[in-house]
Amino acid sequence: MAKQPNLFSYPTVDRVAAQLRTYILQTQKSALHRHDVFKIAVSGGSLPATLAQALLVPGEQENADNAPQFSKWHIFFADERAVPLDHEDSNYGLLKKDLLDKIPQEQGTPKVYPIDVKLLDNTQDLADQYQETLMSSFANKDSVRLPVFDLILLGCGPDGHTCSLFPGHELLREADAWVSPIEDSPKPPPRRITLTLPVLTHAHKIAFVATGAGKKDILKKILEADDEGRSLPCGLVNEGGGDKVSWFTDSAAVEGISFPRRGSL
Repeated sequence: MAKQPNLFSYPTVDRVAAQLRTYILQTQKSALHRHDVFKIAVSGGSLPATLAQALLVPGEQENADNAPQFSKWHIFFADERAVPLDHEDSNYGLLKKDLLDKIPQEQGTPKVYPIDVKLLDNTQDLADQYQETLMSSFANKDSVRLPVFDLILLGCGPDGHTCSLFPGHELLREADAWVSPIEDSPKPPPRRITLTLPVLTHAHKIAFVATGAGKKDILKKILEADDEGRSLPCGLVNEGGGDKVSWFTDSAAVEGISFPRRGSL
């Protein structure tokens, strides 16, 4: 029997952020033990703000176990929009504004991998360049089938999309590329690049963050795994990632949903 994802649910968004911090720091510790760097991919939406709340905790005693070691972080983007980095739709711009610009100097500076804005006119070139960036960090594509991120942090759209992988889209069947372009995103802006499904499910750890009563209907489909829910992008990540996947939600997002909650990390 396939292993299920882990569902962690807390009464408030503040509690979600606090527990997400614990999870990220546990994952960081394991990654640094493996290879002395922490390779993480993040998506956009509300996630950068939640990350900032989770990671930027003022006045806490800082040591290797209870603080982010940002100088050892390598931050990639799970998807990105084909826009300039200072554009309001840029996931890099969002992360920079919400988190990167606010990291205290004494905690170090992460190495961040944005898209090459010289290639914005051609999303295939943009995707190919970002795949080359991954190859230079992880290994050549000829020597490894897929990159292995230490952690990929994802959101869940009201339609069940994640990254720029949308329900019913042909990109869900992409099996070879690590990064793919999309020209017809049903959510604006239409032109984007995204990590593919095999890359997402190959990570050491995958975490979704979904809060608010507005997510309840789609999470019911995904977590209760009816026929539609299993075929949604988030459902496919659950299926492919199994117990490597963890969901961090507030109570409002999973009210009335039949899925076992984990008591603690």
